[in-house]
Amino acid sequence: MSDFKNSPHYLTNLALAGICQSAAIVKQVARQAEFDSQALYTVINSLTITEPDTPEQVYGDVNQLALGFETLLSQLGNDSKKDVEITRYIANLLSIERKLTGNQKAMAELGQRIGNIQRQRAHLELLETQMLRNLDSIYSDIISPLGRRIQVGGDPALLKREDNQYRVRAALLGGVRSAVLWRQLGGRRRQILFNRKPILKSAQHTFNHIIKPN
Repeated sequence: MSDFKNSPHYLTNLALAGICQSAAIVKQVARQAEFDSQALYTVINSLTITEPDTPEQVYGDVNQLALGFETLLSQLGNDSKKDVEITRYIANLLSIERKLTGNQKAMAELGQRIGNIQRQRAHLELLETQMLRNLDSIYSDIISPLGRRIQVGGDPALLKREDNQYRVRAALLGGVRSAVLWRQLGGRRRQILFNRKPILKSAQHTFNHIIKPN
């Protein structure tokens, strides 16, 4: 095992990077004509991995979280590089997770609907419009009613497109999945406040492995 995986923050950082990747993708889709489709696929695919043997399997492998770790480092590192919009999305996703996991009915319905998505994968690719529409529906039906809706800013012309609306809500749903995993792995908001330096050190070590594989 590579020594970067020995960090006490490695596993929680995987899930935190997943949250950051979802937030970054939401911003890309809302503001740019081009977006990282592989990064979007990773966060959406994580929804269908409900019984992983390891946390890495939720995302395929750590290399699929390059955008997430890059975003994590920017958000927790030098203040001048922080993106207020992404910070807001991350905070919203963490807040939604707490409301979701405290609502047994919503959790049960979410599990049932994700089961439907898993079965639909036999006929549809994850990034096909119909599948994105189905994920959008799950977010709108189960997540949105839990509290104040996440306000997504961006290019009005891009946000008016239905396919981009589907992508945004699917990415947010993937972010909620990562937030749930983060808490399951022991992640807590106070750790981000009081253990920022060791979290950053571990995240940088992992990111170095991603961009410079052994």
